[in-house]
Amino acid sequence: MKKRHLIILALVLSAGLTACDDLLDKSPLSQISEEDYFKTETDLQLFSNSFYSDLLNKSPYDDQSDVYVQQELSDEMLGGENRIPPASGGGWTWTTLRDINTLLGNAGQCSDEAAVTKYTALARFFRAYFYFDKVKRFGDVPWYDAELFSGDEALFKARDSRELVMSNMLADIDFAIDNLPAKADESSSPFRVNRSAALALKARFCLYEGTYRKYHGLNLDGNSYTFYLEQAAQAAEELIDSGEYRLYNTGHPEEDYLNLFAAEDANPDEYILAIKFDYGMSIYHNATAHTLVPTQGRPGLTRKMVNLYLMQDGTRFTDRAGWQTMPFLEEVQNRDPRLAQSIRTPGYHRIGETELLAPDLSVSVTGYQPIKFVQEPTASGGQVDRNDRSTCDLPVFRYGEVLLNFAEAKAELGTLTQADLDKSINDLRDRAGMPHLLLSEANAHPDPYLSSADYGFTNVSGSNQGVILEIRRERAIELMQEGFRWDDLMRWAAGPCIDQSIQGMYFAGAGQFDFNGDGAVDVVLYKAGEAKPEVADAQIYEIGSDLVLSEGDHGYLDYHANIHRTAFNEGRDYLYPIPINERSLNPNLTQNPGWDDGLSF
Repeated sequence: MKKRHLIILALVLSAGLTACDDLLDKSPLSQISEEDYFKTETDLQLFSNSFYSDLLNKSPYDDQSDVYVQQELSDEMLGGENRIPPASGGGWTWTTLRDINTLLGNAGQCSDEAAVTKYTALARFFRAYFYFDKVKRFGDVPWYDAELFSGDEALFKARDSRELVMSNMLADIDFAIDNLPAKADESSSPFRVNRSAALALKARFCLYEGTYRKYHGLNLDGNSYTFYLEQAAQAAEELIDSGEYRLYNTGHPEEDYLNLFAAEDANPDEYILAIKFDYGMSIYHNATAHTLVPTQGRPGLTRKMVNLYLMQDGTRFTDRAGWQTMPFLEEVQNRDPRLAQSIRTPGYHRIGETELLAPDLSVSVTGYQPIKFVQEPTASGGQVDRNDRSTCDLPVFRYGEVLLNFAEAKAELGTLTQADLDKSINDLRDRAGMPHLLLSEANAHPDPYLSSADYGFTNVSGSNQGVILEIRRERAIELMQEGFRWDDLMRWAAGPCIDQSIQGMYFAGAGQFDFNGDGAVDVVLYKAGEAKPEVADAQIYEIGSDLVLSEGDHGYLDYHANIHRTAFNEGRDYLYPIPINERSLNPNLTQNPGWDDGLSF
């Protein structure tokens, strides 16, 4: 074995780990050699702790897309020359993979065979997780399944095929499924990877791959798109039928969805894997301040997204007369209860408080102010509204996503039944107090809004068009701010959605507006050149100066009206570029289509 030294840190405060775990109550180890380490289960666990911290997304709530934007648009949303091959970075990082392969290459030194099997399975779970991110981002990537050193020739090999990488990911995740502990064996902790998390990961990446190949017309040697969709459906259904998880539901559809995500502690019934945050250990995220503090992005849902929410009786909002110019107070009435648990609507108050709060246009560029993951004001010692002081645990895998993945995979295969919908999409609708989705009705009357070039997807067709569109609606609503939307658009070959409107609320013109329906004025808009009105306790804005409306003196909030956005590049933007320095060091790495990095080889 080539000898090197390791600095092994016991990451006691690592996000995603339980504070009470005895195995974490260890002092950092000094420099030791590989030959002297990996001898006990404790060694294997301590070494693997960093995988949680290094790979799991700790801020999914601020990812931008066609349905959720901020004051400063991301390069992906701006498009064109705002997206260029970086010199370095850009997601082309491999350090964690090297650590994973180090554990796999040395775990056999441990004399505890059960521990070797368990942590080999854990490492292979994380290797599949790692490569899923790389395939999504770059397509073909080099596959490495052994620890490499600076002189190894394999460091300079070409990219392996997408099919080879996906096949190896399947082998890894199937090993993890066969050998990770069941939920019951992990004391129901949602902070440790178990067999259920492996099933959830398999369902997620197989759905991605199957739909990516289907909608991109990607025909590769090896498995077909239907194979991956079948694998996704089978993994999700196994998890559903196990009965180990269920949706958080106290019978209060007006608050259960909101409370699930704002809870301090991850719900072990619905959260399959979560990231642990803790005030006492000073482990925070920024979800609350992100929506409340004007310097934290001023995020908002787009008008297009708000239009997706059905009426409470299950009919379409966009079938109502005048929906295009409906003012805020009217448009949010009698909608899917999840709308009022995703943005501020009439009657909103912070959890644990009674003061009614209207949408604050100073902290939301669209006016549709998010409230998901916003904790009660007393959380974090009363400091939760400060930057980076949120402590509610964040989901990595939750049961709601598994239900959506199952339904979509079956719909795309053409094998979806009403019974399938009843144990997946309609389970989600039951929690929200919404009418059931009916397969025959959805396919008989596909939603023209969801299939339009202005608001939806033009490349969905066939006998299941209607139900596929409805599942996409449900996915957008249920998984809002959980980090899925961009990836969904990429796998659906739906880049043109990025070019659709990202405007906000509609205003017929200057005037006084009651957002809460309580008779009090919440917002005043006045015309340029007029004297600023004085209205107590109201937000007051000058049209054209403090805020921009799409038609000048009326229209949709259009904060980004004067920001140049370039159309999504269908021949380039579904994949990211390989960094320039990486290609310079390894000329065998080809660049992704459409990206010009100035290198001629």
